[in-house]
Amino acid sequence: MTDDISTDTSTRRHQWGVLIRLVVTLVILGLIFRHIDISSVLQVIRRASLPLLGLAVVFQLFSTLLAGFRWYLVMHKLEFGQAAPFYIKSYFKGSFFNQGLPTSIGGDAIRVLDVAATGFRKRDAFRGVFIDRILGLVGLLLLNLLANALQPDLLPRDLFLILNLIVLGGVAGFIVLIFIHHLHWFNQWRLTRYLLGISTQLYTIMHGVNNSAVQLTLSVLIHLFSMINIFLIGRSVGLDYDLVTFTVIVPPVILLTLVPISLAGWGVREGAMIGLFTLLGADKSVVLSMSILYGIILVVASLPGLVVYLSGKHHSTEPH
Repeated sequence: MTDDISTDTSTRRHQWGVLIRLVVTLVILGLIFRHIDISSVLQVIRRASLPLLGLAVVFQLFSTLLAGFRWYLVMHKLEFGQAAPFYIKSYFKGSFFNQGLPTSIGGDAIRVLDVAATGFRKRDAFRGVFIDRILGLVGLLLLNLLANALQPDLLPRDLFLILNLIVLGGVAGFIVLIFIHHLHWFNQWRLTRYLLGISTQLYTIMHGVNNSAVQLTLSVLIHLFSMINIFLIGRSVGLDYDLVTFTVIVPPVILLTLVPISLAGWGVREGAMIGLFTLLGADKSVVLSMSILYGIILVVASLPGLVVYLSGKHHSTEPH
């Protein structure tokens, strides 16, 4: 009886969370469209280059494929078993739940459940997913840091310094997390013990020059493919900035969308894109068109995850 009540409470909490994020998304988009003519946005979208948009989908698919492979390497190092296709399929499925079906069940939760279904504890599976997330984040930060070094005068000086301090702080935090397991006195508290466990596993994954090089290179490449995706979308609607410019502007936008206040980052992404690209003199309607197309392409590129999900449901309902 107690378990049923707990489950019902958890379900209601998730439903309210989805509803609140939906409201926030609609409010932000409503505010944006109050200042930008929707007809001009639709006109830009209609004129977008289809070949460039198709190529953008391909690069996003490559990005997700590589991300799934990186997750396989992480889990393999942590001795979770299963071959690479299992993790790649699970990653695509998680991507679909994040982008194509933004529900109370997030993509990370789907990945945890997939691993737990093979016989592991959910808390252990969560560590592997969490570490994979951290590696993805540090790859984004390193790519942004490189782009900022190549074009240090692109953004206003104060904004440039703030963004770089955030990026450097994130990279420093990653390095600290790798080695914090040496602080044995952290074992006194439950939360810090869990942190030490993550640190120990992250150290195992990153130990040695080869392991670190492979993980960091993959993480940077994954986000580079995503940047090329957005660059191609920008070019398709007439934003003639180079790839480095996109790699300076877009990572801070992605970081903002990680804050779970809207559905799949919609609204937050559009507002941040407009705010940063207009600093360069870009037309708001064109930037908004690019951001909307980017969101649509993320959904399209997540559709292989729908195929994996439906295939799994079909097999689970077959008579034995």
